[in-house]
Formats: sequence, C-alpha cells, structure tokens
Amino acid sequence: MDLEAFVTAFGDVAEHSPWVAENAFGKAPFADREAVINAFETAMNAASGDRQLALVRAHPDLAGKAALAGEVAEDSKREQAGAGLNTLSPEEFARFTQLNTRYKTKFGFPFIFAVKGATKHMILAAFEDRIANSAEDELATALTQIARIFRFRLEDRISK
Repeated sequence: MDLEAFVTAFGDVAEHSPWVAENAFGKAPFADREAVINAFETAMNAASGDRQLALVRAHPDLAGKAALAGEVAEDSKREQAGAGLNTLSPEEFARFTQLNTRYKTKFGFPFIFAVKGATKHMILAAFEDRIANSAEDELATALTQIARIFRFRLEDRISK
C-alpha cells in the first residue's frame, strides 16, 4: 500500500485523528499485524503533548449524547454497543453522565476506556477508580487505553 491507501484503510483507527496512521506509515513495510499495531502506538507516543491531548479529546464520552445520537465513529458505536452502553437504564445513563461530567471537569478530556470485551459494570468501576488519579497519571492511562483501542481495531481489520 502507498500512504494514501494506508490512510484510507486505517485513518479512522485513531478516533478522528488520521495523522496517527500517516505517521505510522513511516514504519512501513510491515512484517505482520503486530508491526502495524506497534507503529500506531509509536506514532502516538512520539507525538507532541499537545497532539496527544488532541487525540484523547477526539474520543467521545462513553454512553454520552453523541454516542446515543450516532455521532461517533463506526468503530466506537460498535464497541460501545458491545459493552451494553447503548442499552443503559435511565439510572445507569444518569450515572455515566454524572461521571463523564465530573471526569471532564477534573481532567479536561473524556474518560478513555477500551471497552471491547468489557461490561458496563467494569467500565463504571474503572471510572470510579480512575477519577482519583492525578492529571499526569490519568493522561498516561488514557494513552495506554488508546493503544489498546488501536490493537483491538487493527486486529479486527488485519489477519495475522
């Protein structure tokens, strides 16, 4: 693949941030799927702090209004539905909304959790635990979660 084809195929792996795929392409040719995953993580980690923060902020709130309205990337929509976030009770939705607001107020970016394979109860527990983190620790955790999201999405698209 050339750069254009690569970005067309993988530019949406990083939520609304095709620059990650563009930078990952610099590691081509790739020996296997693992090499592509590593290139995405390397591209993210090599980015400036401002660019990393923009990447984190590009993610939707979990079970937020944008997700409910279908205004998120297809991968996010599928992943949140797989975790049951599209079928929350009114009480659960209120809890997610409260935690999203509290979290964003404290950290200035949305709560990031690689939801694939998780349940809404696991996500809520992580929310509760992580809200006590420092801003520096939480940004590092968010980037680690984004790397997991890259892995899940690339594993879905690339056979070994």
